Amino acid sequence: MNVPGYGLASAVADTTDYNTVQLQINAALARVQTLSIVEIQSCSNDGGVAPVGTVTVKVLVNLLTGNGQAVQHGDIYQVPYLRVQGGTNAIIIDPVAGDIGLCGFCSRDITNVKNSKAQANPGSARTFDWADAVYIGGMLNGAPAQYVQFNATGITVMSPFAVAITATTTVTITAPEIILDGDVSIAGTVTQTGGGAGSFSGSLAVTGDLTGGTVKQGAVELGTHVHSGVATGGGDTGPPV
Repeated sequence: MNVPGYGLASAVADTTDYNTVQLQINAALARVQTLSIVEIQSCSNDGGVAPVGTVTVKVLVNLLTGNGQAVQHGDIYQVPYLRVQGGTNAIIIDPVAGDIGLCGFCSRDITNVKNSKAQANPGSARTFDWADAVYIGGMLNGAPAQYVQFNATGITVMSPFAVAITATTTVTITAPEIILDGDVSIAGTVTQTGGGAGSFSGSLAVTGDLTGGTVKQGAVELGTHVHSGVATGGGDTGPPV
């Protein structure tokens, strides 16, 4: 019987035609690469707005010699990685060093397609080779610190850093209630339409115009309140009432 999975000759490899053919089949299959777990060593991109880049990966499953000794696989360079993208719309999450994920190995040489980003002939006659790796995505990684979470209670966006939302026209938020728990600074015009009331648990600083509706601090209305202690002269008024 041949050694399963390795394609190595055993003591009975040449005792029958079947064992001889099986040895040849195992040896051929051992050279076929399909999928493997890898670790990211480096990435050409760092999270910026840029075309999809490449990564350098280390295969985590060791190779074995004929007598079963482990041999560490060398790094694989210029490996394209997967980005969720359609046209010019994308989610940019570039891999970083230390990520663990899955690599697939294409059935033909993809060098010419990688270089031209267009239909092309295979770069060589190799098949299912380590050199034709593509990084599909992460797995076996730890808990994230920055994330978008979907679960049965709703959607959570968490970042330990600043969050920026930019639109060239309008950002619309529609909800029965919007809660802003913190200081609010608005560099522009604030216009209230409709009959709803707004409340802030922090402070509100407006550097533009504030128009529409009723603006109150506690029970004091901004546009119509009066002051006590008013008399002609140079003194200050009393507090609003």
